[in-house]
Formats: sequence, C-alpha cells, structure tokens
Amino acid sequence: MANVTRRRIGRRVALDRDGVAAYTSAARSTVNHWHRHRNVTGFPDGFTDEAGREWFWLDDIRTFQVAHREAKLAVLTEIDRSGDPWELVGSGTAAKILRYRSYRNLPDELLDCADDTETLSDGRLRRRWYRRTVWGIADARIGRQSTGRTPGTTTGPRKTHAYADDPRLAAAVALLDAAHAAGRGDRGLGAELAGQLGVSERTAQRLIAVARGVHEHAT
Repeated sequence: MANVTRRRIGRRVALDRDGVAAYTSAARSTVNHWHRHRNVTGFPDGFTDEAGREWFWLDDIRTFQVAHREAKLAVLTEIDRSGDPWELVGSGTAAKILRYRSYRNLPDELLDCADDTETLSDGRLRRRWYRRTVWGIADARIGRQSTGRTPGTTTGPRKTHAYADDPRLAAAVALLDAAHAAGRGDRGLGAELAGQLGVSERTAQRLIAVARGVHEHAT
C-alpha cells in the first residue's frame, strides 16, 4: 500500500510529515527540526488518529509557512554583505552572515553546496563557502535574482557538494542510522559501506562523513 501523505477528516485536510515536507518544499529533516523545536519555530502541534499515526492540519501548516517565510525574509534582508566575495568562510561565519544564532540553523540549501570540504581525522566533514555563495543562497530564499557577488566583482567557477545528489548517500545514511539504533559506534562503517557499494574505503568514509552531517542536522 502506498504511503499516504494527506487525508480528509471531516471538512479539513491533514498531512503527515512527508506531506508537510512536500507541501512546504522542505527536507524531511527540516520538518523534524521544526517540530522538535516548535516552542521556538512556532510549528503547530500534531495529533494522532485511531491507528496512532501522526497528522498536522493543513491550514495550520499553511499559517506556519507564511509566518516562517516572513520571519526568514525579515532576517535575510539584513544579511551581512561585507568582506571579500571570494573569501572562504566556515559554518560559524556563514551563520553570522545570515544573521543566524547558530551554525546548526544553516539551511539545507547551503549545507548541500559547500565550495570546499575536508574530512577531519574523526570522520566529520568540515564545510566552507565563498561569501558570494552564502549571499546567493540568501538572495534565492527571498526571491532576489542575484549572482551572489558585489558589484564590480568578476564571476568564476562555483563548485557544488560532491555527494549532494549521489544516490549512494542514502545507503550511507541508512547504515549510520542502523548502527546508532543498535547502539554501535561508527568504527568499521566505512569498510562495511565500501563492501556494500563496491567502492573504495576512502570514498565510503567520505560518504559516511556526509551522512553524519545529515544525521546531526536531523537531530
């Protein structure tokens, strides 16, 4: 049976979390974040049906989305556009440019298009972006047509995240989630994923590192 993302209850329409993600065009992890921090984000409370399934009223989600967009607009219209557009900055500085309180609030659009990545010794992924990339993401979110650069600067190549659209990332996320659910650590996951996908262990380790970032963003 296909997964149901919406249903009509009386005269109202309800959405499950996948339905909320589809309606708002947000990642499932973003919906989870909104819900988990709803005392801050204003995300509406859900309810459960007779089968124990979780739902949210569509009109509540619509109200939340409008308020959320207005709040983002108010913040993003005041982003910090100072500095060299070709300077690489880390997540902390990117958050300050976007006027976010923490790097944990960085949007998925930015996390998925780092201009430079480095896998640290502990397997975590360090992301960095050109300032112009951060400006461009901000402009796109408020509907501005912008190159993400200040007047008078030249254009140049823009790299995207190597695994942003890689279907193998889903396998890495699933493996990491399964390991955590079983109370295992991350040791040996690179070799296990390499055997599962038929790739080098170095590639598998990079996939695990990106998957870890996805997992942390969702939690």
